[in-house]
Amino acid sequence: MGISNAKLTAIALAVLLGANGPATASTLITGAIVHDGTGAPAQSVAVRVDKDVIVGVGILRPRNGETVIDASGMVLSPGFIDAHSHHDRGDYADRAMPPLLAQGVTTIVIGQDGESAAPFAEIAAKFNARPPAINVGSYSGHGYLRDKVMGADFKRTATPAEVTAMQTLLDADLKAGSLGLSTGLEYDPGIYSDHAELLALTRTAAAGGGRYISHMRNEDVTFDAALDELLDLGEKTGIPVQVSHLKLGVVDRWGTARGVLAKLDAARARGIKVTANVYPYEYWQSTLTVLFPKRDFTDINAARFALQHLTTPEGMLLGFYAPDPSLVGKTIAQIAAARAEEPAATYLSLIQTAEAWKLANPDKGRAEAVIGTAMDPRDVADFIAWDHSVLCSDGMIGSRHPRGTGAFAKVLRLYVREQKRLTIAQAIRKMTAQTAEQLGIAGRGTIRKGYKADLVLFDPDRITDNATVEAPSALAEGVAMVMVNGVIVAEQGKATGAYPGQMVLRGVK
Repeated sequence: MGISNAKLTAIALAVLLGANGPATASTLITGAIVHDGTGAPAQSVAVRVDKDVIVGVGILRPRNGETVIDASGMVLSPGFIDAHSHHDRGDYADRAMPPLLAQGVTTIVIGQDGESAAPFAEIAAKFNARPPAINVGSYSGHGYLRDKVMGADFKRTATPAEVTAMQTLLDADLKAGSLGLSTGLEYDPGIYSDHAELLALTRTAAAGGGRYISHMRNEDVTFDAALDELLDLGEKTGIPVQVSHLKLGVVDRWGTARGVLAKLDAARARGIKVTANVYPYEYWQSTLTVLFPKRDFTDINAARFALQHLTTPEGMLLGFYAPDPSLVGKTIAQIAAARAEEPAATYLSLIQTAEAWKLANPDKGRAEAVIGTAMDPRDVADFIAWDHSVLCSDGMIGSRHPRGTGAFAKVLRLYVREQKRLTIAQAIRKMTAQTAEQLGIAGRGTIRKGYKADLVLFDPDRITDNATVEAPSALAEGVAMVMVNGVIVAEQGKATGAYPGQMVLRGVK
């Protein structure tokens, strides 16, 4: 399938009309197979957009002077929403965000893993002063709150007064439009928080109408206890809780995803509003230190355990390493072989060198990142197919992990077209309306009158991810047109130079 030159001319005209802001004349998209995002069967209807809003869906005739896009044979769906993203890193240096537009992503949700850069009001003001092509919503990061209140003295339990101070900061963020609270409990400083601190903060988030999303304390050996903690917060506060990038990252438990899903279903039956986001890869990206919950980077037995049960030396590939960039792209196995030493010893040495570099360069940011192969593809597929999971990338611009450039296209290629684990309607729902509902995003994610005109037009037989670990920046293909807030921002996978992105505020259309 493809769009003819005549159709491209219509799209180009629409771009000219909308390149510098909301379109001044309405646009009618006709001939497409329309999936509205709800999971309902596709319809052969037309969709009319005026300014930044969908104003009509049905059997519609062109108006005088209206731009008409003939999308015969293509799928038209709501723009995809990335439930867990780090694409804001780098402050949208390329405002067009081509890796996202090439997949049809129109909204990302940041502030993940307990990370936020500033109070929500400041993040929104900075965004609005120089918006990119996409929309952005944000959580408030628990790690940021802890840092503002506790500073460098974070390796301990917070006092009641400090927790109260964090609650005050969180409440201000919620009133400014934050989606809720995020935690990164395998990372500093969140790893040092106790359950009482989290309970107090989730109560504040619940009272303010927010959600809770968590990179839990553990995704491998003590996974069950970590999940129990998240469920307890949801049960005691009533807040909707979401597991970030749900996975079983321990070799000993590969193939047991359905048992985890049974536990989640039982929790939902008890009234706990638990959901999950998932990315479609068997490997993660994080820090070298994440597999050391006790933070003892001299423990050779802990290093051996990690490389035998949580991943393998061949499965740990350096994606970034500031102390010695020549090691980027190499695995621990390769580095150990070159050094003629045990992989566990190499692992510890890499961490110790990176930690020393951070101490010597406190203002230069992160020191390292690693891509770890740790999941079973059967588990990933089962988690993605769960009724209450949505899709995410957990990706960023410039990463060695392909998920930031390929996640959404991969779902449509692998789980819809090749494996048929999902119908196209189910996959689109997980990437649009269901995500908006779970995250508290109003007025987006559905093709419906009165909703924001975030739309993607794609070829269902051709949409494909091209990014790999070897070529992580290779763009997806098969997306013909992307519209954000009524403005066409990409056609045939290429950005148009329009930047109509809006800051998504909790509960505000």
